[in-house]
Amino acid sequence: MMFRLALIPALTTAACLAAMINFASVAPAFAQSALTKKVPTRAFIVPRAQDGESIPLPNTETGLENDATTDEQPEAETAPTADDEAAEPGRAAQPSGPVPMVERDFTKLPVPVRETRQRILDAVETGNIEMLRPIVGTGEEATSLSIGGNEADPIDFLKEISGDGDGIEILAILKEVLETGYVHMDEGSDFELYVWPYFFAYPLDKLTGPQKVELFTIMTAGEVLDSEEFGSYIFYRVGITPDGRWAFFVSGD
Repeated sequence: MMFRLALIPALTTAACLAAMINFASVAPAFAQSALTKKVPTRAFIVPRAQDGESIPLPNTETGLENDATTDEQPEAETAPTADDEAAEPGRAAQPSGPVPMVERDFTKLPVPVRETRQRILDAVETGNIEMLRPIVGTGEEATSLSIGGNEADPIDFLKEISGDGDGIEILAILKEVLETGYVHMDEGSDFELYVWPYFFAYPLDKLTGPQKVELFTIMTAGEVLDSEEFGSYIFYRVGITPDGRWAFFVSGD
C-alpha cells in the first residue's frame, strides 16, 4: 500500500512531463498553420503613365478608381456683356473697347432727349413723385424700373424702394444722376441710348481723382465697393432713347 502511494506522484509527474513534450511538438505546427493561413486579397492593375500624365489611385474601400470629375465645380460668375444689356435695357455690363466720350453739354442732346430729361427734373423739383407718372408711361412703352421687369404700379414701386417710403429719396437720386455727365451708346443701332451717369459705360479703374469725387456724390463707399467687385457701375442709371422715350431707371446688376 505504501509503495502504491509513493508511486502516484511519480506517475503524475511523468504524465505532466509527457504532455508538455507533446504540446511542444504540436505548437510549432499550429503556429505555422496560423501563419500560412491564406487571406483573400484583391489585385489592382495600375496602367503605366504616359509622359506628363497622372494616373488616379484606386479607392481602397471600393476598389474603384477615384474620379476627379464627379464633383462639378461651379462656373465663375461674370458680369453680363453688352449683348446682355441690349437684350435687357439698363442691365449692367462690363465696359469694353475704348474709354467712352463723356459729354457734359446738355445742349448737344437731341431735342426729344433734352426735353425728356428736363421734364424728369421738373417733376423732381416738385417733391411729389406722382408727377413722374405721365413720364413713366404705361404698356410696352413704359419705363423699365427694375431688372427683370415689374408688375406693380410704377409709382407705388418707386415709393416702395425709396428709403423714406414716399419716394423723396428716389427723386433725389434722379436729380443727382441726371446732373452728371452722360454717354451716347450704340449710336446708329436699334439700341441707341443716352445714358446717365456716364459711369455706367466707363471703366471704374480708369477714373481720375475728380471723377471719383463725382462718383462718391452719387454713391456711398459701400456701393462703390460693390460696383468695383462686380466689375462695373451697378447703381441707379437713366436711359433715354433718341426719340425721347424714358427707357429705364434701374439699379443692380
